[in-house]
Amino acid sequence: QEILEKYHALFKVQWEGVIGNMCAPSQAEWEQLLTKCSAFLFYGMERFMSHVLLNWLVAMNIPKCRLMILLDLVRSQQSYQRIANADVHKSCPRIALERPTETAMLLSLAGVGSIVAVQWYTDLEENAERLESLFENLLSFGRTTGQTIHVLQK
Repeated sequence: QEILEKYHALFKVQWEGVIGNMCAPSQAEWEQLLTKCSAFLFYGMERFMSHVLLNWLVAMNIPKCRLMILLDLVRSQQSYQRIANADVHKSCPRIALERPTETAMLLSLAGVGSIVAVQWYTDLEENAERLESLFENLLSFGRTTGQTIHVLQK
């Protein structure tokens, strides 16, 4: 929330979505947010694909989304328990589709132009630092997505 407030004045368009941990978005809310956005930010626990239905995503067409930033793969005891309980009902190939590379491929096939994602589990503080750097470079400095990723890699 602090990072969003800090960079609010630099947003070219209005951002909307779900903030907080009080309730998870429904599949209809995910679809509405993804189909009308030009950029999408997911900053949350566990795998992004564990929050959306695979069959629903595969059928989607989201070419308006030019940039998707997935700051996921954060694990807590509570999130691990939730994901473990959900994974019991999934096949091994289905779980494999939730990995970062496979998620990027699926989103690309759905029409997303560029995808920025973490590749391994991390913690909230590290993802907050990544988000701060992303916003600073993209919004404050006006760097391209590629230039921003090069900064993050260093």
